[in-house]
Amino acid sequence: MSGAVRVRVPATSANLGPGFDSLGLALALYDEVEASLTDDGVVVSVEGAGAGELPADERHLVARAAYAAFDALGARPAGLRLRCVNRIPQARGLGSSAAAIVAGVLAARALTPDSTERLDPAATLALCAELEGHADNVAACLLGGATIAWLQDDTFKATRLEPVDGLRAWVFVPGDRSETVQSRQLLPASVPHADAAHAAGRAALLVRALTGAPELLLPATEDRLHQPYRKSVMPESIELVTRLRAAGAAAVISGAGPTVLSLDTNEGGDDTVVRDSPAGWAVQRLEVDRSGAACR
Repeated sequence: MSGAVRVRVPATSANLGPGFDSLGLALALYDEVEASLTDDGVVVSVEGAGAGELPADERHLVARAAYAAFDALGARPAGLRLRCVNRIPQARGLGSSAAAIVAGVLAARALTPDSTERLDPAATLALCAELEGHADNVAACLLGGATIAWLQDDTFKATRLEPVDGLRAWVFVPGDRSETVQSRQLLPASVPHADAAHAAGRAALLVRALTGAPELLLPATEDRLHQPYRKSVMPESIELVTRLRAAGAAAVISGAGPTVLSLDTNEGGDDTVVRDSPAGWAVQRLEVDRSGAACR
């Protein structure tokens, strides 16, 4: 396809406490990618988060995802030009890698004629999740709102939930990064049955809280499954979660961290939570994104 396509992808927060590798939420903070075909090679420019650090060639994650989609469509081009405007913090637990993967796959799909039948929404989700390694962030990025993702017969699937009106988030972003692989290595291979039962009950309760009963957000976001095991690599984040929850805020580690996320509604939100932010952390109030990734 001649001409450029533009993709906008939202930040996401996964887990939301007890919903490990399954629950996700899209947030109104966006990366944008402009993509066009060229005669030879891959050229990537990056503005904003990651500028001067991320690769400017075929090693860039957006380019790698795009070429995975081109290969799935049987239409690998000679070259690709990408302009990335990044607003999602890198490696902070707000879905920057999922956003890059979704942007690359959607750009490739838009640049390939007659691609929607060969790479329909279900196949697009499955490809993005395969590239990411799990589906919670990519599902929320693609679909918007709140999502539940799962693996069925070796294929990643997801369904969308409509968040309750007024749901918003505080995000507390530290200067230090956290790599998902390193953070996952801290998790045990098995957990006590009581903790597993606790997670199942709280995750079910969280679905209700997100979609119609926000007054339940505090108990619904309580986690024993993964956050306690990550304290050694993000002690400030865990300490902030503890302080916020003691003050009545539904705070969790966002994804693999180290960002802290606190959920509330327009009616129930308390701006005083920003006073609990450690020095040097960036604090931002975000709406929930309800439309997901967009391509034009």
